[in-house]
Amino acid sequence: MPVTWISSFRMSFTTLVSYIPIIATIVTCLFSVILARATLRYVEATDKGLALAREEFEREWSPDLHIKLERVSNTEAKVVVTNLAKSSVLLQLLQLRKISHAVPFERCRLNDPLVGGTTWTEEMGKRILACTGKEFEGPIAASITFYCSGRMFRTDWFRSQIQVSDGRILSLEPSNMPARRVRVIERKGQERRRDFVQDVTADVAPNNPDPKPEENFFVTGAGN
Repeated sequence: MPVTWISSFRMSFTTLVSYIPIIATIVTCLFSVILARATLRYVEATDKGLALAREEFEREWSPDLHIKLERVSNTEAKVVVTNLAKSSVLLQLLQLRKISHAVPFERCRLNDPLVGGTTWTEEMGKRILACTGKEFEGPIAASITFYCSGRMFRTDWFRSQIQVSDGRILSLEPSNMPARRVRVIERKGQERRRDFVQDVTADVAPNNPDPKPEENFFVTGAGN
């Protein structure tokens, strides 16, 4: 009888030992699933954190200029350009036009740096009067093209309401219409600086022939 018990015990112990690797495999699989789920959650949280950090970085360091036209006297007015971002820019071109006309009337080439958080002003009375004429009442718009971080940007058209009578500026008030953020100006083919103002007039000039494909400008959003 004891021999039978011992034999049964040995068989039970052997069977239990043989089940140990299976149990260990099942436990390992369970822990692997738990760790995989925890890793996926950590990756998702990390991606969200990186996206928020990138959005905050772009918001702080992406260029953002504001343009305002101010009346000084009956014959004088000035343009005030404020750099709302932290990054410095290099102003290249100031353009003025009537809202009813697609082609800019006045272009003023610049080469002035503008540090983040500062303003740049310039007398523009004669140019504004040349754009409006001696008699005009309605909106005019101004836009700035500039370099920042090795890329060329252009602001939206900032509008102002102006009233001119007999060559005198009676009123000049900025419009409350919101403007879009700056846009990147890219050029196909070899990059050059000359003639970069053609991106404004290439599509609206009636008598100009179509430019060559390698000379075309195209504009892409910079993020709003």
